[in-house]
Amino acid sequence: MSAGKTVAIIGAGPVGLAAAAHVMERGMTPVVLEAGREAGDAVRQWQHVQLFSPWEYNVDRAAERLLAGIGWNRPDPHVYPTGGELLDHYLIPLATRTPLRDAIRTSCRVTAVARAGFDKAKTRGRDEAPFEIRCQNGKGPQTLRADAVIDCSGTWTSPNPAGANGLTAIGEREARDNIAYGMPDVLGKDRSRYAGKAVAVLGAGHSAIGTLTDLTRLAHEAPGTRPIWLLRGTNPAKAFGGGANDKLAARGELGAHFASLVASGRVQVEAGFPVAALSQAEGRLRIATSTACCARSIVVDELIVATGFRSDLSFLGEIRLRLDPAIEAPVALAPLIDPNEHSCGTVRPHGARELVQDDPGFYLAGIKSYGRAPTFLMITGYEQVRSIAADIAGDREAAERVELELPETGVCTRGGVEGGEAAGGCCGGPAPTEANACCAEDASAKSAGRGGCGCA
Repeated sequence: MSAGKTVAIIGAGPVGLAAAAHVMERGMTPVVLEAGREAGDAVRQWQHVQLFSPWEYNVDRAAERLLAGIGWNRPDPHVYPTGGELLDHYLIPLATRTPLRDAIRTSCRVTAVARAGFDKAKTRGRDEAPFEIRCQNGKGPQTLRADAVIDCSGTWTSPNPAGANGLTAIGEREARDNIAYGMPDVLGKDRSRYAGKAVAVLGAGHSAIGTLTDLTRLAHEAPGTRPIWLLRGTNPAKAFGGGANDKLAARGELGAHFASLVASGRVQVEAGFPVAALSQAEGRLRIATSTACCARSIVVDELIVATGFRSDLSFLGEIRLRLDPAIEAPVALAPLIDPNEHSCGTVRPHGARELVQDDPGFYLAGIKSYGRAPTFLMITGYEQVRSIAADIAGDREAAERVELELPETGVCTRGGVEGGEAAGGCCGGPAPTEANACCAEDASAKSAGRGGCGCA
């Protein structure tokens, strides 16, 4: 019976709150453990950023049903909110005005999770033991028990380092005063730090090109600002995305606009630049491709590292995790999202089956479930936790009935090769000759009434 089950949810971001809404809707008791002082703490740190997905992809259905009870009006589904608008119009009302408010414990950082009475090596009887969660707040360490755990803690606090080999670059820690990670507010609260400076941005994803785009605007307003794009790869065009073919218009427009900025020379491009060493001199930062004195290098005032994030697994040392060794995602999910192999706009439907770990009742969800893979959308996490809540409640049919259709990017790669028909073998091989499709997955998706794989 699901009634009476307690489910610990780590993280009170969009996916964590959605998990709590689904758990509560199933008649179970959610306990949401949030390290920050308020729900949505990580979102507050990027509230200046406009999302690439409109409201229709950012509101969970169970959360919306809870909000309906307080007379909440859903925002225009076609409008693209900023992080701040997501907070003000959705997350804050959900966390403070619905029954979820009594389930959320803020300033409660989880430090360890285990099976009560069992270390990692002990097996017999393990599956029947509850989970023991230890967390820390101003009063000191606390312990609680739960029948299941959903880890929605995200990746925001664990940015990837500047080093091209996945390690911290030589001198990176010592140069931290000149380095920011993620997507700082260069046009807002962080403006004075970057105005009139030479600013290098390392990365090839949306955070990097969004920051560089903002820096070109700052350069127009504050002469002397010089945006420099440090790119590990040698093909800048790969970062431009699918343009008009991207079903998320804001994402496609950003890539197209950035391509024009690069073409016009407003962004200095340093391609094939794997960062290995950083050093400070007279308040400035030297970025080099090796520690040799003759290495290729560039001197700037500030460096923004926008190379993505990785999961913090440090507090899960006593949980039996089974993760892909490269992507650090659950082994059943990793092949669907591995950027080395496949980067279409749609991800095969997945839920509890792919996300549960070898300790039954423990699940990774949200962006943390993607490990080091990019391009996660909130709607993916919402569908994940809907399936997980059903699984915990014992509703196997609902847990398996996963329906997820993501907007297409307009770009597809298979085995690291980009393209559509010309790529050959993309997305499961060529399409049947009678099908109006570019590949096997595209044909399968269209025959099922979905949007295709995104190659065409």
